[in-house]
Amino acid sequence: MAIRIFITGGTFDKEYNELNGELYFKDTHMQELLSLGRSRLPVNIKTLMMIDSLEMTADHRNYIADECEQCEEEKIVITHGTDTMAETARVLANQVSGKTIVLTGAMIPIKFGSSDGLFNLGSALAFVQSLPPGVYVAMNGRYFNWDNVRKNRQTGIFEELKSVSTSAE
Repeated sequence: MAIRIFITGGTFDKEYNELNGELYFKDTHMQELLSLGRSRLPVNIKTLMMIDSLEMTADHRNYIADECEQCEEEKIVITHGTDTMAETARVLANQVSGKTIVLTGAMIPIKFGSSDGLFNLGSALAFVQSLPPGVYVAMNGRYFNWDNVRKNRQTGIFEELKSVSTSAE
């Protein structure tokens, strides 16, 4: 079965306006990225919205959750802005069950050429195929459980809230 890719916006799909220096949304770059990465995975892509995650409301998050719940695919990748990715992951974890959902994004827009977006997308596509049902965030080559992740605003890197102990205490 195909992997569902939902587009919600975020830095991932932002463009740069050379006249006024602002970032804006035009179209998703997903098809271009999949081609650039030479992906041969069957995917179904749907744009849900193109907004900065700081503008995302509870209604937006509920809409994303409804789309995840209603789609026939059991493996879902969501491109999302990094600032509130963990909030959306929490909503999805509370509203959607029985599916593997991986949220990912970029710190630098794809169109800038030096973006981490292609790497994060590739990681998310690999993780969604190998992780058990649940909600995850994939950034910086790692995956995180939805309830144990935050964006470190000083370093720009996603990290665990608490380390998982590997030894018996």
